[in-house]
Amino acid sequence: MLLVSTSLVEVLPNKFGLLEYILEGFTALTFLVCLVSLRFDKNWYRFMMTLAGCWLVATIIRNLLGVQQMDLIMLGLMFSFFFGTFKSVARQILFTGSVDSNKVVGSVSLFLLLGLMWTIIYLLVMEFSPEAFTGMTAAPWVENFSRMAYFSFVTLTTLGYGDISPLSPFAQVVVYLEAIAGVFYMAIVVASLVSSSQSNQEKQNG
Repeated sequence: MLLVSTSLVEVLPNKFGLLEYILEGFTALTFLVCLVSLRFDKNWYRFMMTLAGCWLVATIIRNLLGVQQMDLIMLGLMFSFFFGTFKSVARQILFTGSVDSNKVVGSVSLFLLLGLMWTIIYLLVMEFSPEAFTGMTAAPWVENFSRMAYFSFVTLTTLGYGDISPLSPFAQVVVYLEAIAGVFYMAIVVASLVSSSQSNQEKQNG
């Protein structure tokens, strides 16, 4: 949902910053869906609610008062929320329970969360170093989100088309770490599914 909405920023005309509000609205909706659909313990749920609330406050301050420094805070809060969601989902589906549709959907969700987290990391890098990537222009993170999400998932799947490339040494390190994470994630998920399947068969045979 969030990934699809980012493409609107690239395709449709951005009159009065409307598309930025749309992207921020879909981000808030994504937060809400995560909070409602996932099973958090009480303390973790409060922490995630606090992150979402702080992000909403930072968004309002940025839009109403035009405080550009809020961009860094918003990106940091988004990363923290997606990381917290990733941790919670991973705890619930990896190496536990039987292999069913929920586990498969959860595995896909983890993969998408990985791509989103690295997207935000790249946007943070560009906030501090606008020339860190070739094929990208210095612009507000909302305008670059779609392109960076594309680059992130291309890197995560090790496709590497080359239309966007890291230029600074730090950006290069972050990029190859994502490629490594993508490869290891596939290995971990396969191992998790195989382990769960074998465990279920042993219980049935026993």
